[in-house]
Amino acid sequence: MRDKITEIYQRQVDTVYRVCLTYMRNKSDTEDCVSDTFVKLIRYSPDFNDSEHEKAWLIRTAANVCKNRLKHWWNKREELHDFNNYENSAASPKDNQDDIIEAVRALPEKYKTVIYLYYYEGYNSVQIANLVKKSQSTVRGYLVKARNILKERLGEDYEKQ
Repeated sequence: MRDKITEIYQRQVDTVYRVCLTYMRNKSDTEDCVSDTFVKLIRYSPDFNDSEHEKAWLIRTAANVCKNRLKHWWNKREELHDFNNYENSAASPKDNQDDIIEAVRALPEKYKTVIYLYYYEGYNSVQIANLVKKSQSTVRGYLVKARNILKERLGEDYEKQ
């Protein structure tokens, strides 16, 4: 059994890593999810019909592990850098959520931070200026620029929000 798991690991670890990295976006969290995926493989020891079935099972399991971790993190952590791991929040719009989140994630860091603080945490520009140690006019400029970028990227989807 140990040899079988080792062989599967050697064949599929790169694929599982890429799937996890897509969700997690950083090395340490990705490695944790890869480990959790292979722990599930050991725990459940499924019988695979062929290598494609094996690969599909590992991809689906890795995706589910990552999604569960993202949901868990959002409820447990409040640091600004965790916005990159944002998945589901009561404050998030349900329609077009993935497109909007991806567009916000793609913003430069200075814009992403002020958008997050303003729309998802409810801070005003004065409070944000204090948090990010920038002038109020700079923060308002970042908000305007970020909104314009989002409007350009999202088109009609942005207008509906």
